[in-house]
Amino acid sequence: MFRATYPSGSKFKSIASAIVKITDEAPFYIKPEALEVKVFSPDKTAMIIVKIPSVAFEEYNFEAEDYFVVSSSDLNRVLRRGTRTDVLVLELDKSVGVLKTVFRNKKTGVERTFFVELKQSIPEEVPDLDIELGVTVTMLASDFKLLIRDLKTVGDYATFHFKENKLHVYSGEQQKEYRAVLEEGSPLISVASTVDEAKASYSIDLLRLATRAASASKNITFSFDNDKPMKIVFELEGGGSITYWLTPRVE
Repeated sequence: MFRATYPSGSKFKSIASAIVKITDEAPFYIKPEALEVKVFSPDKTAMIIVKIPSVAFEEYNFEAEDYFVVSSSDLNRVLRRGTRTDVLVLELDKSVGVLKTVFRNKKTGVERTFFVELKQSIPEEVPDLDIELGVTVTMLASDFKLLIRDLKTVGDYATFHFKENKLHVYSGEQQKEYRAVLEEGSPLISVASTVDEAKASYSIDLLRLATRAASASKNITFSFDNDKPMKIVFELEGGGSITYWLTPRVE
């Protein structure tokens, strides 16, 4: 038995929108400290980790640690019905194989109920990643989204090059080129590094996947290093986070 009440139906909608772009089936892990999703993309080029701490829920009841798997597209279609005035109630019923999803209007008390069928899949075990990355940048999520849109107009891969305390981002192919020089205060909120220089390239399509979570958070923090995966973190208002790991381009 699992039942949880989340104070914002619209916020959970953003979470589902992020998950559906990574995987066809979403495994949810019910833990004492958090409700968690951790899954690779089918080609293993990206991983998403969603953590919503139990304290972020108005109600969080479970009998034992457990998991359930649902179609990410089915869940996304249902959660898209959530609004700012809705409270979201999730209730797991494995006896009939469904996740009961209830939107309760905060003002009127009117409830809308949907059922999402559970999948019988056994989730693939996803290891925890502990990779030291030398450069960490924080910027507005809206600025990051605009940067990726600009990059997409000229190429398929983007190079992130940190040197002299500035972040150079560029892409180009077939006589098209885009370059941006970002630094603290213009428009970056902060830049921290343990290295003098770092450079790595990433698929712009993968970076675009990460922008799906931009509406769930005001700021974004990303970290990278020489030819290492990029870590992108969106902190959720009210507690929790959406984290992406993206594989680098190997020349």
